[in-house]
Amino acid sequence: MTISVEFGDDELAANPLDLVEQFVIANDWPFDRRNDEEMAVEVPGRWCDFSLYFAWREELGAMHFTCAYDMKIPDAKRPPIYELLALVNDRMWLGHFGIWAEENIPMFRHSVLLRGASGASMEQIEDLVDIALSEAERFYPAFQFVIWGGKTANEAIAAALLDTVGEA
Repeated sequence: MTISVEFGDDELAANPLDLVEQFVIANDWPFDRRNDEEMAVEVPGRWCDFSLYFAWREELGAMHFTCAYDMKIPDAKRPPIYELLALVNDRMWLGHFGIWAEENIPMFRHSVLLRGASGASMEQIEDLVDIALSEAERFYPAFQFVIWGGKTANEAIAAALLDTVGEA
């Protein structure tokens, strides 16, 4: 999914959403650049479509990013999903999974601090999106196993992360 876009050394963006916009355009993904601080993007995935959201806070020098699933968590399934979140987050190096409480939607979240840096680079944007989408794809089955399959969090994570051995 990585797209390389040519930039000169002087094109590190003071506002990282400018780079995000160029990255999104290069991937031909639909987006809405609401203002200088917010951008929403729709990305097709293997299991579902993902809603990416980028928010830039200049006073903090930070960009907040979310990658939300196209699934709702029924209220009755919230306790086992919270257990699943703890198991999933134990396996994360960057970012974490949480629930968008207003909508009952699971999502990957991460913030990037850029204060004192020359700005964001295209490689940082590519890595952020690639990591989020690969982690969201990797754990999608676990969320489905709990929500629709009636599995416990432990059963769901074990089944979703099953590593095959050998060759078929």
